[in-house]
Amino acid sequence: MVSKADQELIDAATSAISDRYRNDWQEVGAAMRTRDGRIITGVNIDAYLGRIAVCAEAIAIGRAITEHGDHGIETMVAVRHPKPGEPGKIAVVSPCGICRELIHDYDAKAKVIVPDNGQPPKVVTIGELLPNKYRRGGE
Repeated sequence: MVSKADQELIDAATSAISDRYRNDWQEVGAAMRTRDGRIITGVNIDAYLGRIAVCAEAIAIGRAITEHGDHGIETMVAVRHPKPGEPGKIAVVSPCGICRELIHDYDAKAKVIVPDNGQPPKVVTIGELLPNKYRRGGE
């Protein structure tokens, strides 16, 4: 079960994508709480060439660093807005593999809110989502 603070992040991510949703362009919102307590949001940036699309989590991390400096990631969450006519509502989604690497790179102790097989979302560590993390050289 998520805490009140975790629900605040889910609500912030939901608000970000609700305000910025654009069918086939922006459908994922993210929110992160920095270790100094700030909540930063982002939405994905899609592109005709999928390889240059940027995930909402990366946008949130970039905004946090640019606007406030790197203060670490306490907790991160992403939510997805359904397409028109698609059943369901805005819901928590797991970060993709690239975002898992990015979150771990910026804070190996970060927590992530993820879906839980039809149950309420749960909180896990980024290490649980990314065992055997890639490291350069002898790291």
